[in-house]
Amino acid sequence: MIARAAALLVVATLLAGCGGESHQDLRHWMSEQGKGSRGKLDPLPQIRPYEPFAYNAFDLPDPFKPRKIEPTKGSSKLAPDLTRRKEPLEAYPLESLAMVGTLEKNKAVFALVRTPDRDVYQIRPGNYVGQNFGVVTGIGEGEVQLKELVQDGAGDWAERTSTLKLLQADARPQERRR
Repeated sequence: MIARAAALLVVATLLAGCGGESHQDLRHWMSEQGKGSRGKLDPLPQIRPYEPFAYNAFDLPDPFKPRKIEPTKGSSKLAPDLTRRKEPLEAYPLESLAMVGTLEKNKAVFALVRTPDRDVYQIRPGNYVGQNFGVVTGIGEGEVQLKELVQDGAGDWAERTSTLKLLQADARPQERRR
């Protein structure tokens, strides 16, 4: 019983020690600081009613689809022959083709052109190359001369000359073998 009384006395002493007014100066300062301030909230924004939009431009051309090439819209006399059979090298952009050498057979000079698919084709003057109706006009030691037909924004066709340079041995990308 004495142990119980001693335990009760210890608990009562501990509770009395915790109940004091500690940090009274901090609580007084906080109450003083909050007296003059008032919170202010912005009013809620006005919600406008939904206005539906009717899209009426179905008859206009889609800007995200490529346009079909139409022959001679403008006043130009130049136009590609759209009825002729396409050659294999016309499926590739000119920038993706590489001249890798020349070949001479029976006094006729051919250029060797490599595609991105690693296929090599022989071309000679008169063959078509690239996607801009490019026709080979000449083959030199280090380049192939082309004449291309391109269409401007007004629909007129214009000629431009291009060259396909010989790919140098040190310019070839190195392949990694595993």
